[in-house]
Amino acid sequence: MKARRPVNLPRSFALALVASMAVGATAVAAQEFGPLEPLEVNAARAELGKRLFFDKRLSGDAALSCASCHQPQYGYANNLPLSPAYPGSDGFRNTPTLINTAYKRIWFHDGRIGTNLNDVTREMITESYFMNMDMRLMQERLKQDPVYVEMFEKAGLGEPSNGGARKAIPEYLKTLTSRNAPFDTGRMSDSAKRGFELFKGKAGCAQCHSGPLFTDQQAHNLGVPENLDVFRNPLRHVTYVAYAKFMGVENYMNIRRDVGAHVQTHKADGSDIGKFMTPSLRELKYTAPYMHNGVFKTLEEVVAFYNAGGGTDPNKDPAIRPLGLSTQEQIDLVAFLMALSGDPLDGPEFVWSEPIPTEYEAIEDWRNTPN
Repeated sequence: MKARRPVNLPRSFALALVASMAVGATAVAAQEFGPLEPLEVNAARAELGKRLFFDKRLSGDAALSCASCHQPQYGYANNLPLSPAYPGSDGFRNTPTLINTAYKRIWFHDGRIGTNLNDVTREMITESYFMNMDMRLMQERLKQDPVYVEMFEKAGLGEPSNGGARKAIPEYLKTLTSRNAPFDTGRMSDSAKRGFELFKGKAGCAQCHSGPLFTDQQAHNLGVPENLDVFRNPLRHVTYVAYAKFMGVENYMNIRRDVGAHVQTHKADGSDIGKFMTPSLRELKYTAPYMHNGVFKTLEEVVAFYNAGGGTDPNKDPAIRPLGLSTQEQIDLVAFLMALSGDPLDGPEFVWSEPIPTEYEAIEDWRNTPN
C-alpha cells in the first residue's frame, strides 16, 4: 500500500496555470494570483528522495549532493552570485530555488528542458559540470547500502536503480512548496498591499510575473548586465564554453555574453540572444542574489533596475521601460515581494540529518557475489 497525503487539485488552480501562459498586459490583468495548492505526494518515495537529495555519493567522486548547491537555508538555492560546480569546473549561472519547482513546466534559466522533473534530475546528476555521475555506477553504489535496499522496496520501486532514483527525487521536490506566505494567508502589511496594487498596475510586473507561480514561464530580455566573472574566471569560462559547444552556440570561443534561451531556437538574426526565463517571485526572501547571473544583491537593487527601464540591449523586450516609481512606491513594491515568502523549509520534514555512510566492508569473492 502506497502512503499518500490526500489532496485534491482544484480546477481553479489548473485554470490559473493555463492562464499564466498568456502573453500580454490585457490577458494578465484578469488573472488570479491565488495560493499554490498542495500536490499529491507518495510519502515513502518522497522520504527516499530526501535521502538521495542529501547524499554526496550521487556525484562522480562523492564530492557533491543536490543539497550542496540547493541549500535549505537559502530557499534551496544558495547565497553565491554564480553556482558552485563539480571539482575542476565552476558555475556560470545563479542557482535557482527548487521551492515550487514541481509546479513548473519549463526548467533552467534558458528553458532548455520542458518535459518533466525526471529528465531534469537526470540532467543534474549526469552533466559533467554538475554532478558528473555515470548512473550505472550510481545504481551499484545504491545497491551497496542496506538502507537504500529497504527504502526502495518500501517505496514500491524494487531494488535500487537509477530509474527509481529519478522517480524518488522529484517526489521529494513535491514537498518543497511555499507555506504560510503573508500573501497567501491574507496577512500582508499595508505597505505590501500598496505594493501589490503597483505590481498589478503602474509597475507592470504582472505582465510577466503572473499566475500562482508569479511567472509566465516565458523567456524575455531585460538588458540584465553580464556577470563578467563568467569570462574572467577560467574555471567558469571553460564550463560555459563546454555548455555552449554542446548546445550548438556559434562562435562560442569568442562571445563574452550568456546567450540564454538562444540555445532553444538559434534564431539567425540573434533576436533571441539574452532572453531568460521569467523566474517565480515566491520565496525571494531567502534566495538572494538575484537574476540569472546573480548581479543584484538585494530586491531594492532589482526594483531600481526595473524602475530605470532595465538595462541596455538591442534585443530588450519593449515592455521594459522606465516606471517613474517614487521612493515610497519602490519600498512598497519590495514589501509586497517579501510578502511572497513563507516559512523556511529547513526542518526535519525536509532535511535529511542522519549520517550517510561512505565506506563499506569489502565483499569477499565479489566477482561471484550476485547483486
